[in-house]
This record gives sequence, structure tokens and C-alpha cells, in this order.
Amino acid sequence: MANTYRVTEIVGSSPEGVDAAIRSGISDASKTLRNLDWAEVTQIRLHLDEGSVQHFQVGLKVGFKVDEE
Repeated sequence: MANTYRVTEIVGSSPEGVDAAIRSGISDASKTLRNLDWAEVTQIRLHLDEGSVQHFQVGLKVGFKVDEE
């Protein structure tokens, strides 16, 4: 069976680390996007304050299956 996917970009963030930022982004996206199937990390950014890391930001592409009729 062939599948069709739609891809959208999101940014997850967390003060706790990259893993937590990824999980936060996926968790929040899953509240409004159905059929999430895969994700790809595209960027990792850090919010700094006076030379200290305050927040981790992770850009993600997420793919979800298009509903079949």
C-alpha cells in the first residue's frame, strides 16, 4: 500500500536540553496533527543570556500521513 505524507516544520523548545525540546515539540504537534509518522531534526539553536545557555530550540520537520477517503 502506498502512502502520501504532508510535511510541516515546527520548533520545540526547552530549558532542559535538546532531547526535552524535541519531545516537547512532538508532544505539542501531536495535539493538533493526526497521523504523525516521522520527524527530522533540521536545526539546533541556543538562546543565550550573558554567555550562558538559557533555552534550547530544535527545528523539526514532521511528516504525517494524509487521510484516505
